Amino acid sequence: MSRLFASVRARATLAATLVVAVALVAAGTAVLLSLRSNLLGEAGTQAERSAREVATELAVGTPYGDLSLDVDDRPVQVVDEDGALVAASEDLERITGTGVDTVKPQPAASRDKEDADDDDDDDAGESLEPGEIGERTTVSDGSATIDGDTEDYRFAAVPVESDDRGRLTVYAGAPLSAEHGAVNTALTVMLIGFPVLLAVVAWVTWLVTRRALRPVEGIRRELAAITASEDLARRVPVPGTHDEVARLASTTNETLTALESSVERQRRFVADASHELRSPIASLRTQLEVAAAHPELLDLDGAVEDTVRLQRLAADLLLLARLDAGERPADARVDLVALAREEAEGRTGVGVRAEGAVHVAGSRGQLGRVLANLLDNARRHARSAVEVSVRREGDLAVVAVADDGDGVPAADRERIFERFVRLDAARSRDDGGAGLGLAIARDVAVRHGGTLTVRDAPAGGALFELRLPGA
Repeated sequence: MSRLFASVRARATLAATLVVAVALVAAGTAVLLSLRSNLLGEAGTQAERSAREVATELAVGTPYGDLSLDVDDRPVQVVDEDGALVAASEDLERITGTGVDTVKPQPAASRDKEDADDDDDDDAGESLEPGEIGERTTVSDGSATIDGDTEDYRFAAVPVESDDRGRLTVYAGAPLSAEHGAVNTALTVMLIGFPVLLAVVAWVTWLVTRRALRPVEGIRRELAAITASEDLARRVPVPGTHDEVARLASTTNETLTALESSVERQRRFVADASHELRSPIASLRTQLEVAAAHPELLDLDGAVEDTVRLQRLAADLLLLARLDAGERPADARVDLVALAREEAEGRTGVGVRAEGAVHVAGSRGQLGRVLANLLDNARRHARSAVEVSVRREGDLAVVAVADDGDGVPAADRERIFERFVRLDAARSRDDGGAGLGLAIARDVAVRHGGTLTVRDAPAGGALFELRLPGA
């Protein structure tokens, strides 16, 4: 069963069919009840009309034998105030539902005094003058046999006050065969038509959902092909319907674009990292091979320098890998003023200016790495001095690192934050490093919910501004 309804089409078809089925059953029940109520009301009206016609004849003194009791073969009874049947339809053979089961007029009351008293109590609520017909009509259901035919009837009881015969009650019935026939016919039509209608609904829903889900299947097939071919340059088809499926396809293509960019970025990162690692490793290996063959030619300082450079590069690559993996920074409270002074200590020509206490939430180690990279970059390009200022601007903590060097050209102010990018003036191994310091600084700033930008310093040179949410 779970396999049968595993598809969206099957579930949508089943749900639509069930909803329509419930609606049809509710509507059909309401129609049948309304039809039955209307037909019963019509039968009651016809019975009351027949009873009042006989009551009118009684009110004007028409003898029992001259009453119109056999019109349209409907059962009629006339009962006196003692409960005795004084007149009835000629062909009436049996009757129930009127309270008087006799079908032939009797000279005396056929019920005991207690029943007669009960009838008197029933009619005592409406006082009538001689020749007056009561306004209140009592309706009941029963059956009657007329000339051998038995049917269900709705009976109406109308009281009338005669001049010489006292209070009389006229019972007249209207057949319910039309009501039963109409209800049965309607029920038969529903029992036949509902399954057909439900089948049509299921078939139409199946076709509509197939058409609606056709683009989704196209998206699925294309994604499967992309997965199999590993070609992230491919895109899924976008239908021109401008609906949810079209938005899904557009979002999928945006995701593929971002994935392609990420993969391409990782490929460039690996290629650039391999290139950057190759140089110090090759240099160190050459020095070691020369030292192995000629110990007196060993350049120990150069070997140590290459080893340190290799160590720093490996640390930078590991930090970038952790950042790319989505490593969340710690939520510790960090004093930026103390951190700036700590990083400036031991670096000549670096001054720190602070305006009160400035705190942020994040990783002290990563934020220290940002300040260290900014200070190293500033000292590398400064002529004489580097100035660090820490302040608050509203809800932001701002760290500004300014140098008095040549500054950064406007065209390169975003490019310098890319990985392994070094400007022409900083391409040497001794001056420029691997081109990862500023890239790491910006990535850490972004991970902490902040920004890192560069612009011209007021006194010339470059001004790097780190803005972080204050704590």
